[in-house]
Amino acid sequence: MGLMPFINPSAPPAPSAERNWLTLVRAQVDGALAGLLELPDEVRLDTQWAEALARVRGVVLRPAERPRAALLLAGYCLVRGSPVVPAGLWRFAAGLELLHASQAIHDEVLRQGDARRPAGLCARLAPERTGEHLAVVVGDHLFARALETMLEAGVPGAGEAGEHCLRLHRYTSAGLFRAEQGGGLLEPGGVGRAMRLVRLRAVREGLASSLVCGALLAGADADTRLRLARVGLGVGLTVELRREGAGLGEGPEAGGGVGFVQGRCGFPLVAAWCRARPEVREELWALAHLAPEAREGASLARVRGLVEDAGGFAATESVMARSTFMALRALASLPNPQGVRDLLQALIGPMAHQSVRGEAP
Repeated sequence: MGLMPFINPSAPPAPSAERNWLTLVRAQVDGALAGLLELPDEVRLDTQWAEALARVRGVVLRPAERPRAALLLAGYCLVRGSPVVPAGLWRFAAGLELLHASQAIHDEVLRQGDARRPAGLCARLAPERTGEHLAVVVGDHLFARALETMLEAGVPGAGEAGEHCLRLHRYTSAGLFRAEQGGGLLEPGGVGRAMRLVRLRAVREGLASSLVCGALLAGADADTRLRLARVGLGVGLTVELRREGAGLGEGPEAGGGVGFVQGRCGFPLVAAWCRARPEVREELWALAHLAPEAREGASLARVRGLVEDAGGFAATESVMARSTFMALRALASLPNPQGVRDLLQALIGPMAHQSVRGEAP
């Protein structure tokens, strides 16, 4: 057998501009977070507290895309018309990540008892109820650290931007409170109330507020801030509505069925009830009020089928399409200095263009 010719394998595709942007943001923000969570003065206070802080570091610094930080930087650069940002902006972005990490920890406490969710910080701190109580304390600690970080970032407008985040955090607590009571209601007018809850959750997730905070820090006028808020809210609504669909979907990898199992009446279920025939409404109402132990298997499959037949998923898809259109129209009205608007569109594209069951078209 003769010599085999050397075949040069094809080069891998070059990373896109948005992937390079996300990689840069993630590296910078992760570095800032690591420094912010190094607290030698607190470590010396108590051995068990030092162990808890180490576990918190592990949770906060685990690999993540950091979309809020990326949107914050994009909003700033779009307003400034330049990709150059001050060093303090990375610190503010890290503070924003800590704020949402504190929300996520408190959210985990609310979700304890759901066997379909993986064990998180609560289980790492201590077993059962003790872990929940300790996680509340840790969440409060991160909340305080987040505020301290944002206010000390040394960026003009940091106080106004931090106030904006806190105001939204306060307002959207009403949505979280209502969601823990079961979400939407199967009654006339329930679609409007269910949509308000989706909107509150979308705002709480922070996509819109991240863009607006970036604009505030860059000194944007009120009109630009409003346009960026519309971009973020449109994308946030699409993301939250997709989650609502996954709450009745199949497959734990997409959170399938979790919403129904937790006793929540999400938007697709409420929309289906409002469109259904009287006998279907009665069945949906009965299924929505099943005991927790009866909310899987055949009952979940039946709810899914009824929601599909009554147009609940189709109605959700329609609202998602309108939300995406709203976001893209608002984005198109913004300037495009050095291609920053194009970058922003590439960042939100994967989030905005999804079906109610989570697939990209």
